Amino acid sequence: MSNGGAALPPLAFAGFAMLRRFLFLVCLFLSTSVWALPPLPAPAATDTCPVCGMFVAKYPEWVATVLYPDGHAHHFDGAKDMFKYLHDLERWAPGHRAEDILTIGVTEYYGVQRIDAREAFYVIGSDTLGPMGHELVPLASEAEAQEFVADHGGVRVVRFDEVDEALLKALDAGEFAR
Repeated sequence: MSNGGAALPPLAFAGFAMLRRFLFLVCLFLSTSVWALPPLPAPAATDTCPVCGMFVAKYPEWVATVLYPDGHAHHFDGAKDMFKYLHDLERWAPGHRAEDILTIGVTEYYGVQRIDAREAFYVIGSDTLGPMGHELVPLASEAEAQEFVADHGGVRVVRFDEVDEALLKALDAGEFAR
C-alpha cells in the first residue's frame, strides 16, 4: 500500500528501531544461553578417570567431562577414554544412561578451553601424545584441525559421530587408517 509519497510518521521509524533492538537482544540471548556449553566443573585433585583410573587434574590440557543434569560429572584424562566411556556406559558407569547426559566437553588443543565435544574436530595419528598415549586431539574448527595436521603430522580428522569402538582399539594399538 502506497502513502502517495508522503513521509512516514516519526513513530514508524521509532517502532522499527525498537523492533531491531528487540531482535538483536533476542539473538544475543539465544547465542549465549541456548547454544553455549554449560559451565563444566573442573576436576578436583582426587577425581580419577572412570576408564583408566588416572588422576585427571594432573592433565588440564586433556580434560574431557560428561555432565549430568543433577550436576554430577565424570572427568577423563583425554577424549579417547571419554569415548570409551560413552560407548560402554553399562561397564564404566552403571546406572547412567546416554539420554541423561546434559553435555559433553573436551579441552581444545590450541586454546586450552573446554568446547562442546559434539562440535569438535578430532585429529588422530599425530606426533602429539596424551596421558594415555595415542589420542584423539580435539580442535575447535576444521581450519584449526588442518593447521594441527600440518604442524603435527596427523593422519585423519574425524567428527564425534565417526568415533567408534574399532577406531578406539586402533588408537590403543597405534594404528591409524586413513
